Amino acid sequence: MALNISGLVALVVFYVTTLAIGIWASWKSKKQKSNKPTEVAMVGGRSINFCIGLFTATATWVGGAYINGTAEIVYLPSRGLVWVQAPVGFALALLVGGLFFVNPMRSKNYLTMMDPIQEAYGNVMGTLLFIPPLIADIFWFAAVLASLAATMKVILDIQGYLAIIISACTVIIYTLLGGLYSVAYTDVIQLVFLMVSLWFCIPFAMMNSATESIPYTAVHDSFQTPWLGNLDVQFVGRWLDDFLYLVLGGIAWQTYFQRVLSASSSKQARVISYLSGVGCFVMAIPAVLIGAVAASTDWNQTNYGLPTPNDRGESALILPLVLHHLCPPYVSIGGLGAIAAAVMSSGDSALLSASSMFAHNIYRKVLRKQATEKDVLKAMRVSMVVFGTVAAALAFYSNSIYDLWFLGGELVYALLFPQLCCVLFIPHTNTYGSAAGFFFGFLLRLLAGEPTLKIPPILRYPGCTLVDGVYIQLFPYKLVTMLSTLLAIVSVSYLAAFLFKRNILPRRWDVCKIIKENQVIISLSQREKSDACTEDGEL
Repeated sequence: MALNISGLVALVVFYVTTLAIGIWASWKSKKQKSNKPTEVAMVGGRSINFCIGLFTATATWVGGAYINGTAEIVYLPSRGLVWVQAPVGFALALLVGGLFFVNPMRSKNYLTMMDPIQEAYGNVMGTLLFIPPLIADIFWFAAVLASLAATMKVILDIQGYLAIIISACTVIIYTLLGGLYSVAYTDVIQLVFLMVSLWFCIPFAMMNSATESIPYTAVHDSFQTPWLGNLDVQFVGRWLDDFLYLVLGGIAWQTYFQRVLSASSSKQARVISYLSGVGCFVMAIPAVLIGAVAASTDWNQTNYGLPTPNDRGESALILPLVLHHLCPPYVSIGGLGAIAAAVMSSGDSALLSASSMFAHNIYRKVLRKQATEKDVLKAMRVSMVVFGTVAAALAFYSNSIYDLWFLGGELVYALLFPQLCCVLFIPHTNTYGSAAGFFFGFLLRLLAGEPTLKIPPILRYPGCTLVDGVYIQLFPYKLVTMLSTLLAIVSVSYLAAFLFKRNILPRRWDVCKIIKENQVIISLSQREKSDACTEDGEL
């Protein structure tokens, strides 16, 4: 296969255009007069236009891993459409977020989702709880970079590391220059290009002579099992576990709150959240159709030949393979641009998310409390370069796009989501409960094992099955871990407060200072009144 020069030129034009828009947006952000430049960089000065906000919120979720992963799952003979949970899961996550989480966050003008946690549990726990979303954002960026590298290798025949380096550098540059403004405005063109390009590819792929009718192959065996898939009874628990993970675990992401916190009002933030959920669902349709086409294709009639992508272990590449082998060259180049757009629209969001939390919650509040606005901006930009470099390095080693994408948010779901729920909705939880929940939840998740990282399960839940030498947990262990974390936070918080208030434990042991002086005075006063009433009653 020879280097596709025309495709390479088209891609360069797309990258240059995106970079130019990002630079223009950074110039626009600098024109906005504000005595808080960090607020402009992180949440757009809370004045992002409604349409821009809707586009950028949708584009955040619709990344390269989302598109590639959806097509891959539909194509896999062992999975099928019934296992494609992300579109509905993310749509419901944005609905739940809009209903319950937007108002308490937007009404207090927080800059990041870590702000209420840091207020309630202190800087030490804030720093510790910063680790899960940092890992999740870096994994997310690495996943989308890996998806683009795989696509470019198939369509343009260039080395994956070049695609990763070029894409990462482009995203870092315009995000560094303009913050949320650059991210939001580039998201608009990226989302439009993604939508138009993928839909343009669909008719060519479906009408290829090597492809059977997808309505027929949905329920009939043709070149492989029906692409609708099936759900065996033994896998129902795992299916529900993964689905709830997407719905609830999709909320506690700074990329989400960065969008709703940038809206001009709580009402606008809620509407953006609802509509972006609809957008996520709609944007998955082309990927589902491409996966169905791949499952309906006689690959022996294409230049790809046999064995099939699944037999070669290349199912993660199914979307670029369909574009390259079932569509004309100029169409596949458009599809490549769509994947590049999806990668940058999610990559910049992850990068801005991680750097915002580091600069605001760690650098400003923990490492250097006297930092000026300029110091915080510098810390934010340096962290962008560092986090982007780490993500690019991880992208070189990703074997499964979908696994890397799916695994990235597990720590957020198990450890951070319960903490966020407690500080927003459950009164009187404290630092002791937060610490107990964090370590207990992390231990439970570690004991459950992780096949992707080759960690065997020590805690084998009911239904734990050995498949091809690997233990698979069929019980909804992610849900159990999350609920256990929540229970630990609440129970330990109330237990610690009870022990200190009743002087069962000496107050000098209260290193987290959950019992304030005024609470002690009020408690003693109430106790004295109670004793007096008792004496009067006896008399």
